[in-house]
Amino acid sequence: MSDTSTLKKVERLIVPIVSDLQLDLYDLEFRGGTLRVTIDRPAGVEEGLDMEAIALASRLIGRELDHDDPMGGHYTLEVTSPGLERSLRIPAHFQRSIGKTVALRLRDIVTPEGERSERRLQGVLVAADEQSATIQLNDAAQTERIVPFDKIDRARTVFEWGPAPKPGKAPSESKKKVPETSRERRAEKRSLEASTRGSGAGTREVLATSRKRREENQRADEPAEEGST
Repeated sequence: MSDTSTLKKVERLIVPIVSDLQLDLYDLEFRGGTLRVTIDRPAGVEEGLDMEAIALASRLIGRELDHDDPMGGHYTLEVTSPGLERSLRIPAHFQRSIGKTVALRLRDIVTPEGERSERRLQGVLVAADEQSATIQLNDAAQTERIVPFDKIDRARTVFEWGPAPKPGKAPSESKKKVPETSRERRAEKRSLEASTRGSGAGTREVLATSRKRREENQRADEPAEEGST
């Protein structure tokens, strides 16, 4: 399953299903025996995915993989949404996140003078192509930094809690307050993620083996026995 061609086959099967549901295939990974399919609303749509949309996509994708069986062997299917702070792995991820605040962790970089440069950057993603991303840093000069993708170790979007109140002006009681502690921020973030992605096991429909999925689908397709209510 580590073969890229196998993931390409899976992608060709999944994309038409996701498109019919008016969704996008955001990411496709296979790690530790788990095939993770990440789906999302089209770029520019702020509405998140609910449990029903994810569960429907999971059923349809599972049936298609059972029918074609491009994977072979045992694996776990996981269908999910990117969440509030999404991972940026490929150029397309950066391109659809232009205008958002992002956090980057760079690979070990040494300047021509032999000194190590900063490894963590945060700012607004202002541009992205197939080779690099341009970040407007959160410094006084709003410096723009072009970072090649091969220099990025990890990247993700940063969820913005909203602008801070102007100096000397108390926040309006009618407006929602920004959480003041790390615990409050984590609790509110979990609540927002639950409304965006669903909660608990309901956000994903995980089936351990192809055989188990086929048996479940067969039971669902069998007609009800006569006389049953």
